[in-house]
Amino acid sequence: MNTFSKLFIFLGLILLSHQTLADAITDAYHPKPYVEVEHPNWSKNATIYEVNVRQYTKEGTFKAFEKHLPRLKEVGVDILWLMPIHPIGEKNRKGEKGSYYAVKDYKAVNPEFGSLNDLRSLVKKAHSMGMYVILDWVANHSAWDNPLTVSNPEWYTKDHNGNFQPTPWWDWSDIIDFDYNNPEMRKYMTEALKYWVVEADIDGYRADVAGFIPTNFWDNVRTELDLIKPVFMLAEWDARDLHKNAFDMTYAWALHDTLVKLNENHADASSVYSHFAHALSAWPDNAIKMNFVDNHDKNSWEKTMFDRFGPYLNASIVLTVTAEGMPLLYSGQEAGLDRVLSFFDKDEIEWREHPIGDLYKQLFSLKHENQALWNGKWGGKMIPVPNNNPKAIFSFARQQAEDKVFVVINFSGHAQKVKFNENIQLGQYTEYFTKEKVTISANSQVKLPAYGYKVFVKIK
Repeated sequence: MNTFSKLFIFLGLILLSHQTLADAITDAYHPKPYVEVEHPNWSKNATIYEVNVRQYTKEGTFKAFEKHLPRLKEVGVDILWLMPIHPIGEKNRKGEKGSYYAVKDYKAVNPEFGSLNDLRSLVKKAHSMGMYVILDWVANHSAWDNPLTVSNPEWYTKDHNGNFQPTPWWDWSDIIDFDYNNPEMRKYMTEALKYWVVEADIDGYRADVAGFIPTNFWDNVRTELDLIKPVFMLAEWDARDLHKNAFDMTYAWALHDTLVKLNENHADASSVYSHFAHALSAWPDNAIKMNFVDNHDKNSWEKTMFDRFGPYLNASIVLTVTAEGMPLLYSGQEAGLDRVLSFFDKDEIEWREHPIGDLYKQLFSLKHENQALWNGKWGGKMIPVPNNNPKAIFSFARQQAEDKVFVVINFSGHAQKVKFNENIQLGQYTEYFTKEKVTISANSQVKLPAYGYKVFVKIK
């Protein structure tokens, strides 16, 4: 090859590298979706229900709970989240029964709940009814007497004296912390997570204190689980980065706290506007938030939903189902659970008919049938509808395809008349609860009783 040929090739390589660099720069400025996780299609209009197996029935078993599935299906429940199902540690146990979250064996079933075959039967029955099952997973820590403390003590963090330790700063004396700097520990935990998808055909996980664990661990877990089957992942945390590659849904803690402050007279309806102004701007599209007025943590440590929300309870329930996000129902809520359930001992739920159960059933039915209320990319974005009394009234619309809802909530203790300054709310509706036909025009006034709400559904 002569000198001219070499020079020609050299110049060609330079031009090629410059073009490649230019293409890379151009691509860097091209917007891409932040959320790369593919939500399973069955989650598009799903609701979720937290199952406290121990307290659910007198027997406290999978078999006894399984009898409630037809009732929950009728309520409109789609995803069953089972609180941890594993054997509970005995060393440093709290209470007689101990905490679900002090896991003694990650590949075994708590014998108090039944057997692996009982769990399989429950999952199979749920699947046959069009429902899905996720397990609560405690990856951050284990019980003191988990056999891993003997076989692999290097998998745990140590305090300044070289001893096993609970998560620092927390009063979690019945558990000790794993060390996620250890690759073998990560592999063990990943294999344990895969085990239940394969052996029990479960549909995903709720990850306890997910933010205490490196995000790249969860990213890899999601990849490996999705190779088995499409799963749904819920993180007990509140961070946008968890949505990118690992989790379908995170907790809407801030929404809960905002609504509680209304009852504590520390806020008014304008705080609800402020919450969504922040949350909907900071969180990426297609990230699903889990909305709730109760769960096991709130009920166990912060009194009942009636105590926390007072007269704002029903209005708050309506908001948590109609706002962007997936609504959660906790065991016993539908029966008007009005006491704190014991966390470490047996404390059976009293089952009864209750108006709160009826309210959830109505709202879940609307969510299933109305695309505006669907989850993530499938649903409509919340659009604020400004009104002339924003300290008392919160109003918004959601629209998707041919469906639209217009929601007006009175977060005050006085009857209100309100007008609106927008146009998306204009149209003909049926008020969902009263079935009254309504035309919303530019000059329309809506009347609401104290703590009242109206959900207008577009007539198609």
